Amino acid sequence: MNTPSITQVQGVLVGHATNEEALTGVTVVLTPEGAVAGVDVRGGAPSTRETDLLDPVNLVQQVHAVVLTGGSAFGLAAATGVVSWLYERGYGFDVGLTKVPIVPAAVIFDLGIGRADIWPDATMGYAACVAAETTVAEGSVGAGTGATVGKVGGMGTAMRGGVGTWSETLANGVTVGALVVVNAFGDVVDDQGRIVAGARTSDRTLIGTGTLLRGGLSRQSFADSVGQNTTIAVVATDARLDKAAATRLAMMAQDGLARAIRPAHSPFDGDTVFALATGVHEAPPLVTLGAVAADVLATAIVRAVQAATTAAGVPAARDLAGS
Repeated sequence: MNTPSITQVQGVLVGHATNEEALTGVTVVLTPEGAVAGVDVRGGAPSTRETDLLDPVNLVQQVHAVVLTGGSAFGLAAATGVVSWLYERGYGFDVGLTKVPIVPAAVIFDLGIGRADIWPDATMGYAACVAAETTVAEGSVGAGTGATVGKVGGMGTAMRGGVGTWSETLANGVTVGALVVVNAFGDVVDDQGRIVAGARTSDRTLIGTGTLLRGGLSRQSFADSVGQNTTIAVVATDARLDKAAATRLAMMAQDGLARAIRPAHSPFDGDTVFALATGVHEAPPLVTLGAVAADVLATAIVRAVQAATTAAGVPAARDLAGS
């Protein structure tokens, strides 16, 4: 049986492109036939593209992909390659003269690990589209390649983040899925509140961001973390929603982020959640979709760090579990 993932939502594919030398990459969530979309930005340090058009008052109703990428603001260039891939295949918003693919994007800051002079570009974005399929790799892949968490003390307290996904199908056949890139300032916790990956000591003992914050940190410690974090996610459903409902779905999904990451939505994070609705099935009550979206996003976040692997001397959760 296939592991539940966002691609169990009808009309959704996922592709990764990875640069293991530079420790960066791109993950694209493709909806070539179009999906109604919304977005909710909660973090204090976001870096995004094409999020204004997702406002329910604006004209365009559907998007054709969402790009999640490393490389900080440099990495937004990856979306150009996704636009090219879609355009070549005739997908996009019909403006009469041509079709314009609509591709929102969000980035994480991963320049502090691997190489800071190489970041995702249009070629890598295109490659992620070519690789898109229904099987979704998790962990240190795609946009999660250089992801880290627990950076309250800079990279000296960090552990590995990554990509995670999960989904749930309701009794009426509607599926809700999530895909997330976890690159948080805070710790990732399970449904019992136990830290799975987060701030640690030099001997790899988990101490937790909350403990370090309460104990007092130097201004330099915070300076090392400013703008170097962000958890970015896509939640998707095959229910029929309008843009206002998709926006509310993204907002409710943020509750899952706050459950699984502590603290969340900090001044140093750019936490952004996109919501997609492919419109295959009649929608159940929005409160149901939102509640499930929060649950699957929280599960995907934990899976992201559980699947991550050590790189550049930064340990992963699986290393601590085996020590």
